[in-house]
Amino acid sequence: MKNFALIGASGYIAPRHMKAIKETNNHLSVCYDKNDSVGIIDSISPQSEFFTEFERFYDYAFKLKRDSKTKLDYVSVCSPNYLHHAHIAAGLRLGCDVICEKPLVPSIELLDDLKLIEQETGRKVHNILQLRHHAAILALKEKVQKQTRSGKYEVELTYITSRGKWYMESWKGDPRKSFGIATNIGVHFFDMLHFMFGNLICNELHYVDEKKACGYLEYENATVPWFLSIDANDLPESVRGKQTTYRSITVDGYEIEFSQGFTDLHTISYQEILAGRGYGIEDARHCVETVAEIQKGKIVHADHNKAHPFLQKLV
Repeated sequence: MKNFALIGASGYIAPRHMKAIKETNNHLSVCYDKNDSVGIIDSISPQSEFFTEFERFYDYAFKLKRDSKTKLDYVSVCSPNYLHHAHIAAGLRLGCDVICEKPLVPSIELLDDLKLIEQETGRKVHNILQLRHHAAILALKEKVQKQTRSGKYEVELTYITSRGKWYMESWKGDPRKSFGIATNIGVHFFDMLHFMFGNLICNELHYVDEKKACGYLEYENATVPWFLSIDANDLPESVRGKQTTYRSITVDGYEIEFSQGFTDLHTISYQEILAGRGYGIEDARHCVETVAEIQKGKIVHADHNKAHPFLQKLV
């Protein structure tokens, strides 16, 4: 049984990490969040210590090192994007391996700094890249690897996840903290595309504002016009009023169904990490490079064959 700490306990994604820690038969020793709306802990690990001040959390976690039975083995980071680097570094310096949500960090410079801290501490960073464990994605990756073809796959990515007015008032609506729509809701899709179709060759941004972005990515084995949005007005007429989220990936015109099968992916990710098969800094490098380029906000004119169909509604 490994001992875990969790940073960012009141966040949306934290319960999945708590559940994964429990389902892998490990112990959640202590949690931290500046907000105290963490009642979810009662249903998962009510004996866990909890702090709302980082200094008290760090002091408590450091003291646990004095006893081999209580010392922390892992720190799970579920805090807002802009705090990931600082919280990962703190976990490594506590002598722990760190499991962090995506995006790991927003830039290659910060990624390289984490690599240096890994070397200084002898500990390791693991990034949650759960789509790499999704059955439908794995099946498509296998197909791509086995199939010989003259041209590239023609892929189209559309993800619309409606968010209310609260979103823009939260850290997620502040580009200094979330690093923008493409980073906040798109980074795991960009990782998935690299995972399936190889290295990135071309990265164009065609439109961006505070609620949506679209562009074009070209990989070794695929071309991908993409569109990401939190605006309910972007939902297709076929689903408007029926559902608040629309997720579509087509490959050569055929829809890839992966709306199901997400429930246990964090637990699977934890199982793989604990077995020594997790995804580390170098695995995350490609998607960090992708979002870092998009964050520059350099708009280019979209050629007809590169434009996502939804772009015409925006320009």
